Amino acid sequence: MQLSKNFSLAEMIKSQTAERKGIPNTPDDVQVHAMAMLCENILQPIRDEFGSFIVSSGFRSPELCLAIGSTINSQHAKGQAADFEVAGVDNYELARWIEANLPFDQLILECYTGGNSGWVHCSYVENGRGETLTYNKQNGYVHGLKEDG
Repeated sequence: MQLSKNFSLAEMIKSQTAERKGIPNTPDDVQVHAMAMLCENILQPIRDEFGSFIVSSGFRSPELCLAIGSTINSQHAKGQAADFEVAGVDNYELARWIEANLPFDQLILECYTGGNSGWVHCSYVENGRGETLTYNKQNGYVHGLKEDG
């Protein structure tokens, strides 16, 4: 099932942890709709601008969330969020482009230490918060996108 021009449902629910641990990672219709909105409004425009990239974490079932130390209330569990990076694109610059061009709900530059380190977390809901954060293990979450964490 295609969620947008270049993103499939299979791509958004793929999880190495779920496969390794035998955890079902099957979304319901509401979660599939949320993933379609995320793909249309966030992921597809990024792919159109920067080219192909892989989503490292999309939808997570409640059981999968718990298995990786997340919460069942995560936007990943609702089908509203994805973690990703684009090969050859500095993650800070990628996050800045998203901030300037897309209608995100929450945008987090995670574990960034320069270049293609860490990853970008981005969520979408209609009329979202437009919240930007930077996360690293030393400082936790801070508001705004910070090149130096």
